[in-house]
Amino acid sequence: MTNSHKNIVLLADYKGFFGSKQKSVIYRGGMDIPKINQLFLEKGYEVKTMEISSIDYAYLQQKNPYIIYTSSEDKHNFYKSYIEDIVFDLEQRGFQLIPNYACLKAHNNKVAMELLRSRSGFDKIQSIQSNTYGCYEELLKEHIDKFPLVVKTASGAMSRGVAKAENKKELLKVAKALSISFDMKHDIKEILRKVKYRHAYRKESFNRSKFITQNLITGLANDYKVLVYGNKAYVLYRGNRKNDFRASGSGKFNFVEDLPQGMLDYAYSIKDFFNVPHISLDIGFDGTNFHVIEFQFLYFGTTTLEKASHYFLWDKHKKSWSLIKKTSDLEEVYVHSIIDYIEQ
Repeated sequence: MTNSHKNIVLLADYKGFFGSKQKSVIYRGGMDIPKINQLFLEKGYEVKTMEISSIDYAYLQQKNPYIIYTSSEDKHNFYKSYIEDIVFDLEQRGFQLIPNYACLKAHNNKVAMELLRSRSGFDKIQSIQSNTYGCYEELLKEHIDKFPLVVKTASGAMSRGVAKAENKKELLKVAKALSISFDMKHDIKEILRKVKYRHAYRKESFNRSKFITQNLITGLANDYKVLVYGNKAYVLYRGNRKNDFRASGSGKFNFVEDLPQGMLDYAYSIKDFFNVPHISLDIGFDGTNFHVIEFQFLYFGTTTLEKASHYFLWDKHKKSWSLIKKTSDLEEVYVHSIIDYIEQ
C-alpha cells in the first residue's frame, strides 16, 4: 500500500452521524461532517466520507489514508459491537486508525477501560486498582476484606450504575443488583433444566452483566472533567452530589480558571502517553495527588468544550500553559487535534 499523509477517511454510522456533539443541529446528531471536511480541505487534506457498513476497501488499499471513525452508545451496545468488529478488522488489515482499536474497545466499557489502565503500566494512573467480573458468581469466589469499594457496571454515564460498598454484605447486595441480566424466557428454561437434570446440570448465572470493583479515593469533594484536544485543555469543576461520593451528573458544575497546581501537566502527560489526538479525563485531587477516575478517547461528552468561555493553551516551546478567554468551535478544535496528531 502507498502511504499518503494527506488523505483521510471519515467513517460515519448508519444514520450518517459522526462523533458526539452537545449542541448538534439534530438531537444527538453528532458533529457537522461537511464542516469537518471543509476544515480538513483548507489544511490541504483530502477527505472521503464513508458509512461504516459500506467501506471502499479498494480505495483504502490505494490511498492508505488515516481513518477517523465514530462510536455509539446504543442500548446494550448492539451497534457499537458491530463498529468494534469493523474497526478491529481494519486494524488487523494494517490500516492507520485514529485512535487505535483498544481506545474504541474502552469506550463505554469500564471493564476494557480498566484492563487498558492496568496493562498500560503508566504509574500516574495506577492509584485506582480494579477487579473485573463477568458475572456475580465470580465475585462470590473472591476473598475481599478491604473496604470501602466502588462497584460499577461496565457501561453507563452520569453516575448511573455506580454504587459504594462499605462491607462484604453491601458489596454482594450491590453487585447482585447491578449485574442482573434478566431474560424471562431464558431464565425459565434454565430453571426447568435444573429441575430436570438436577445435580447433573449447573444453570447459567442470572447475573451476567459484567462489572468492576475498585478502591475508593477518599476525601474528594469534587472532581474535574478535563478534555485535552491537541494543545488545548478544557476544564469543568464538578461538585459531589449531596451526601454522596459521586460528582458526575451532580449538576454542580463550574468553569474555573484557578486549577490545582500541576493538573494540566498531569492531564497532558496522559494524552501524550496514550499517543492520541484527544482525551476525556475525570480527575480527582485529594490535596496532594491526582487520580484518574475514568478516561475516554472518542465519542465522549463535549459540553465542557462547547460551553466553556475559556480554555488553556499549551506552549511547547515555553513549556507553559496560558489562559485564553475565548469560546471554541468543536469541529475546528477536533480537526486541529487530528492534524496536530498526524503532523507532530
